[in-house]
Amino acid sequence: MAKYVLKRVLMALFTIFLVATLTFFLMKAVPGNPFVSEKTPPQSVLDALNEKYGLDQPLSVQYFKYMSNLLRGYLGVSVKMQKNYPVISIIKEMFPVSAKIGAFALLWAVLVGVPLGCLAAYNRGTATDSTLRVVCTVGISMPSFVVASLLLIVFCGGVVGWFPSIFDGSPRSYVLPCFSLGFYPMCYIARQSRAAMLDAINQEYIKTARAKGLKTGKIIFKHALRNALIPVLTYLGPQVAFTLCGGFVVEKVFTIGGLGRYFVQSVSNRDYPVIMGTTIFLASFIIIMNLLVDILYKVVDPRITLGKES
Repeated sequence: MAKYVLKRVLMALFTIFLVATLTFFLMKAVPGNPFVSEKTPPQSVLDALNEKYGLDQPLSVQYFKYMSNLLRGYLGVSVKMQKNYPVISIIKEMFPVSAKIGAFALLWAVLVGVPLGCLAAYNRGTATDSTLRVVCTVGISMPSFVVASLLLIVFCGGVVGWFPSIFDGSPRSYVLPCFSLGFYPMCYIARQSRAAMLDAINQEYIKTARAKGLKTGKIIFKHALRNALIPVLTYLGPQVAFTLCGGFVVEKVFTIGGLGRYFVQSVSNRDYPVIMGTTIFLASFIIIMNLLVDILYKVVDPRITLGKES
């Protein structure tokens, strides 16, 4: 196990290096400049700003300087949105907001999606199964911004004004963003749970359990569900990272001051250090979650081997 984890950590570091390198050069290839806008300052001011933030240096010099700072844990400072404010401080301030909404969204997605998938599998071919499959198919097909916009129109003053249209941190303001952000994962988890549960309940050990006279609930939730959770864990690895770091569109629709919305704004404003820092943070989070999922496989099903274990 230790050897496997060490190998994965080394691969993770290399992956982060590749992500940082590709993001840096792709970002620099996009036309534009963070200091050019509708009210562009004089050329002398532009030259001074470029010199201050090192944007006048050759691309190779900028790259090696950024990577050396990255090795020391320094992500630079914002050059436009919050001038001279450390990017790491921006992430620390914005991430908790996105993480809280994402955690609630994933929590209800898992707590609802897994039982619905089990229910659909147990009632395969019935009206209940067909209804759940239709709902999940629609949920997977609808982009999150459509779900968020519909909820905003219906529940924020258009039809019934039950919830605030702008996120203000109150308990009620969490309901619609969390539902919007968790609706797609819930539908996807339900479909995966259904497929995995159908496969599990047709296994020989389930037939043996039934022959021994075990109750249906015990067979489903104690024996079959454990194996059915493996595909769900696979999906949750990267999905947890994406959701906790912020639903970009959902945060934009509900005006949430989280990391996702800030990242979208940084791209529009060509705030290079913020773009780089947020991208590296998200990539690192995804890699860590995938590693944790691989380890959880062993916890859920001890028969699974990691690496070259026997």
